[in-house]
Amino acid sequence: MLGLRLRRTGKAISMLEFRHISHAYNGKTSVKDVSFVVNAGEVVTLLGPSGCGKTTLLRLAAGLERPKSGEILLDDRLVSDPGQVVPPETRGVGYMFQDYALFPHLTVLENVLFGLRHRGSEATRRGLDVLAEANIEAVADSYPHELSGGQQQRVALARALAPRPSVILLDEPYAGLDSRLRERIRDQMLHVLKAAGTAALMVTHDAEEAMFMSDNIIVMREGEVQQTGRPVNLYCQPNSAFVAEFFGEVNRLEGHVSNGCIKTVLGNFSAPESMQEGDPASIVIRHEALNIEPNGSEAEANAFVMEARLLGRASLIHLSVPAGTEELHFHARVPGLNSLQTGSPVRITVDTAQAFVFPANE
Repeated sequence: MLGLRLRRTGKAISMLEFRHISHAYNGKTSVKDVSFVVNAGEVVTLLGPSGCGKTTLLRLAAGLERPKSGEILLDDRLVSDPGQVVPPETRGVGYMFQDYALFPHLTVLENVLFGLRHRGSEATRRGLDVLAEANIEAVADSYPHELSGGQQQRVALARALAPRPSVILLDEPYAGLDSRLRERIRDQMLHVLKAAGTAALMVTHDAEEAMFMSDNIIVMREGEVQQTGRPVNLYCQPNSAFVAEFFGEVNRLEGHVSNGCIKTVLGNFSAPESMQEGDPASIVIRHEALNIEPNGSEAEANAFVMEARLLGRASLIHLSVPAGTEELHFHARVPGLNSLQTGSPVRITVDTAQAFVFPANE
């Protein structure tokens, strides 16, 4: 990893650490007992729905809020606890706001230099260098209103990185960009962050964005951490239905544990050891987990195609599955074009690696 610094023990340096942090607004808890670490050169993302405490944690890291309990450390230095808060301007932390907060009356270079304590030729060189790293040095003399949304985003990033902060905080950095531009800009931004070696804490509610950018993801819900881990672990080994659903669209089946499994119209699924005989269960099945086999014989089919929609790189297939006196509807996502016709009988099977069983109340 570019820019990663190591202690003599060979372990990564902890640049930002939350220790049992809790916070409240007007007596209402917004964050409850949150602990995590962001190491040098690492991108960590706070992921969750609106109101789950993500932005509060970012503001706590910046010194804009004081915790109700717990401690926050920057490079092993205590900067926040219930009794004191080191001011944001003396923390050495970069903050990239969601709306970029560029000064309209300053040029791009002047915006970047604004966060530097000293002026002069050395500061100008630093400003031009960081603009070059973000591949926008050509617009150094332009004003923010003359730039595209993607260029403004990179100017905001360059301004946050110019003082060489040990930690940079990113508040929904792609929210103002259209989907196509977002994919290109976040790739460029990730390269800039890795080249700088700066520890980054990012906030988003977009799971794909979090998976693309992050070394580790912290999934939040109602102010509490639900699960923490690498993107592949959270996607493949979610610890709850909430986490599983946050990383992609899913189908759900309900049932009860019987002899260690749950019997459904799509087959039997093994129950976790923690579940007891008769316990209600929810089976969460990713759209990609449904395999469709075209079948000319209705006797061998277990589903019918309701509709097939091309979405570009994939097709979304709407399926109807007979279940006694009713019909269940499922969605399957298959790569590219498909030749499935409305009303045609098919046989569907489930990739059990992408199907997860949880207690029904989760």
